[in-house]
Amino acid sequence: MAPSGDLMGAAEDLADQFLRVTKRYLPHLAHLCLISTFLEDGIRMWFQWNEQRDYINMSWGSGIILATLFVLINMSGQLVGCVLVLARKFVPYACFGLFGIIFMQTVAYSILWDLKFLMRNLALGGGLLLLLAESRSEGKSMFAGVPTVDDISPRQYMQLGGRLLLVLMFMTLLHFELSAFTIFQDIFGMALIILVAIGFKTKLAALTLVIWLFVINLVQNAFWNIPTYRPLHDFLKYDFFQTMSVIGGLLLVVALGPGGVSMDEHKKKW
Repeated sequence: MAPSGDLMGAAEDLADQFLRVTKRYLPHLAHLCLISTFLEDGIRMWFQWNEQRDYINMSWGSGIILATLFVLINMSGQLVGCVLVLARKFVPYACFGLFGIIFMQTVAYSILWDLKFLMRNLALGGGLLLLLAESRSEGKSMFAGVPTVDDISPRQYMQLGGRLLLVLMFMTLLHFELSAFTIFQDIFGMALIILVAIGFKTKLAALTLVIWLFVINLVQNAFWNIPTYRPLHDFLKYDFFQTMSVIGGLLLVVALGPGGVSMDEHKKKW
């Protein structure tokens, strides 16, 4: 075997060993990272209640009562949904509730016309799809009686959809700057996320990308070093938690595996 093959095999063995050691804790960590964007947004709404209410009132002319009701539903929906996901109770209902929050925010904050924020919201939906797929692996009643094609269940299509939507979120993290490191960072990350999307060497690619993004996130989005009164603080905080959600989605891919609709699965049949 060629040295590159030996290196790849050693890396896969190392990834498998890591998964064996962390398999009990990895899903919980993945859930926390994945819903961190919702958790942070819900907590922020609690502390910025008046500003959020006034923004909705001014944007839509809805009146104080409806604006207050919107902020209340938005905040409580996110916080309650996050608690349910972390407690692993009623996860499908929590995911559908968070899907509803994404839709509400897309309309209320005119995200539909901002491509970058729309992609991020769609990608958050991809993470929720992965959560739904995981919950179906624990209880499959939702798909009872649903026909499958070539032993591929709807759950596996959900895993595929979640992986593909994660690509959208990763693309919003690209910088497209003309420095040598940034170009390397974008190409390296894009190559790995494409491997995750098509399901080739999925666990190794996802785990490598998790480590890479975690280090880059701590270095580039260190919002805690910026005073809170500066706008840069909020921008970096937003990017930090969005990146954590990408990491959570990738960790869930690592924990769940690529599913039946993937090159890794088809290689086993070949």
